[in-house]
Amino acid sequence: MTTNRAKTIATATTTIIVAAVLLTGLLMIVTRSTGSPESTGSDDGQAHGATEAVDLERRIAEYTSRFGEDSGYRRPPRDARRAVAQGVGLLLDGRRDQAQEQLSDVDFEIRTVTDSATGRRYAEIADRTEDAPSPRGWGRVYVDLDTPARWSVQVPHPVADQHTERLGVSVLRGSRGGVMVIAGAHRRAGREDVADVAHRTDSVFDAVCDELAERGLPGVQLHGFADESAPDHDVIASTGNGELARPEGRALADALRTRDFDVCRAWARSCPLEGKTNVQGRKAAEEGVPFLHIEFSNAVRTSRAQAARAAEAVGAVTAAWSTEPAGPRTG
Repeated sequence: MTTNRAKTIATATTTIIVAAVLLTGLLMIVTRSTGSPESTGSDDGQAHGATEAVDLERRIAEYTSRFGEDSGYRRPPRDARRAVAQGVGLLLDGRRDQAQEQLSDVDFEIRTVTDSATGRRYAEIADRTEDAPSPRGWGRVYVDLDTPARWSVQVPHPVADQHTERLGVSVLRGSRGGVMVIAGAHRRAGREDVADVAHRTDSVFDAVCDELAERGLPGVQLHGFADESAPDHDVIASTGNGELARPEGRALADALRTRDFDVCRAWARSCPLEGKTNVQGRKAAEEGVPFLHIEFSNAVRTSRAQAARAAEAVGAVTAAWSTEPAGPRTG
């Protein structure tokens, strides 16, 4: 009797152990299959590293606070420009591991940050370190990780065009599927306007914008002007060197007008600062991609309330882009 009871207990114990092992394995499978993979930026669907919670506006402000006319700028060689642009492209294709490998070759890395104001996750593509005595000034890229990329907001003259970097963050936050490209130096850093990325094709900024245009992502580029340069206007809206974005331009101008801004519409009349020589606008026109060049007065940019209304107006355009598949237009 004792022997039979011992056998029964041993058998039951074994059964319990096997069941526990099977249950543990099942829970691991369920946990893996119901996780929250990034929609952009991962080869295997798993998150890479810890997500850092940040106020994106403050992060950009801290980054650009070091920019100055004498802060230095190193012109990137062609291979470096191509490496960063290709790394961005790989990330947009969902191949984060390969993107990181590509970017590592030029000492860039991908970090994941969560914007505390919106709860959205972004990939931050940036220099591994920016504490060097003479930073390279190659800029940053922020990519929405929760929605496929559909459009870009470009900030070529942070600090020089005061508060356009802050406006860029507001526009990025306003609609899903955005990519923000921000220059890494004051436009007068370096010699012979080498850091004026809106008018040069030999910058990381331009290489990344080219990559986005070639992928069919429409773009809006933010600039600022001194109030006395166009005293009768708050905003100058232009389609740059192309005409494909006229519908978006009209929608933007109407949205600005309803918010009490006076807008000079460069496609309808002669305006100062039309952006005809902007190289990113020219590339967009070549690729058949909509592009808007927007100049905001100093009064608009320095007023929190006015800047917020201006960003909302731009959102009338980016919100529409966020629901459309990227691609060139034929007319």
